[in-house]
This record gives sequence, C-alpha cells and structure tokens, in this order.
Amino acid sequence: MSYTLLASISIAAVAVADLWILRTGLLCRRSFWVSYVIILFFQLLVNGVLTGLAIVQYNPHTIVGLRIVYAPVEDLAFGFALITLTLSCWVRLTSPSWATTQQREPS
Repeated sequence: MSYTLLASISIAAVAVADLWILRTGLLCRRSFWVSYVIILFFQLLVNGVLTGLAIVQYNPHTIVGLRIVYAPVEDLAFGFALITLTLSCWVRLTSPSWATTQQREPS
C-alpha cells in the first residue's frame, strides 16, 4: 500500500472518528482551524529542515511528488490526522457530559 493511500485513509478515518464516533465536531470549529495553522507552520519548519537537508528521504514511487516547503503532502496529511485525532480524543475525554456518564457507570 502506498504512502499516499495510507495518508488518504488516515484523513478519512479521523474525520469519521471526530464527526460520528467521538462526536466532538472539532473539524467544524473555527478555533480548531486557527490552532491547526499554527501547528502547520511548525510542522513545515521541522519537516522542511529534515527533508531539505536529506536527513529524511522518501521513495519517489510511494508518494505523489507534490511538496510544500520540501515536505511531501503525505506527511502533512499524516500530521493533520495525528493532531486531529489527538485533539478529538482530548475534547471527548475532558467534556463534562462524558465525565458524568463515566461516573454513573458501575465499576
């Protein structure tokens, strides 16, 4: 399976998790997208250094080839999926309604 396909699947899976499984609606919030732009800046900075200096190299047959500041778009997709899933879980696990539900369940 190619890196591009895995990156695409990860974005779709995280969107499903956020919107329908965890039901946080994080992807629909302006605050998420503002914070993601900040994270993206630093991801591009670090990824640009690592790939620009050839510390990390990619097999050209497993990626699309489109790069943003030396970073393959697949790296940005995986980064998006990781950040989004982490934040969605955080929001869900720290929401008052979830905490109340968990306290009522028998041990």
